[in-house]
Amino acid sequence: MPRVLPAKERRRLEAMMAYENQARARGFCRIAGIDEAGRGPLAGPVVAAACILPEGALIRGINDSKQLLPSERYDIFKTLVSLDGIDYGIGIVDSLVIDQINILQASFQAMIIAISHLSSPPDFILVDGNKLPFSAIPGEAIVEGDGKSQSIAAASIIAKETRDEIMRAFHLQWPQYGFNLHKGYSTEEHLLAIEKYGPCPIHRLTYDPLRKDPQLDLFEEKI
Repeated sequence: MPRVLPAKERRRLEAMMAYENQARARGFCRIAGIDEAGRGPLAGPVVAAACILPEGALIRGINDSKQLLPSERYDIFKTLVSLDGIDYGIGIVDSLVIDQINILQASFQAMIIAISHLSSPPDFILVDGNKLPFSAIPGEAIVEGDGKSQSIAAASIIAKETRDEIMRAFHLQWPQYGFNLHKGYSTEEHLLAIEKYGPCPIHRLTYDPLRKDPQLDLFEEKI
């Protein structure tokens, strides 16, 4: 039998459904929260997720993925991808495309891909940030939405866990960079590895300090 939610947690989660409820009051039914993970790292893809929660769903502990411990985030991720009635899609855009079109446009592309991977299209989208991706679907951009909307929070967790798993797989291919630890972000360990080994094929060559790396010419010749 499911555990009864404490009153405080229930109130918090109900408040996080305000944007979804407003959209339903306007006649929309399939409301997808959308968020991405991986805009800032020096390596790896940007990953977006779109998630539609059933009306009235209250997922215990759900929050902005950055506010959760890794163990908490993983447990909620497993819940989100296993519960009946939850629809989600994932979009992945790799570092080569990021370098070609810039991270904002790559993030929007990943969001559009994530929407396309839902079982059926949403009729309204809630997007973390201050801009909507180009789409015929009406929606609302919500600054810090991953802490204000349960659907966006769900998407943020799915995107983060998916991207972390991708970076752990890349670690097996290029263990010298420590992708399993920092997931491509510009930690001291990562910067020292870049200085020692130069960039690898998943590094974003338009990001500082990589675009100033004297070894880039050698790397470009190899590929």
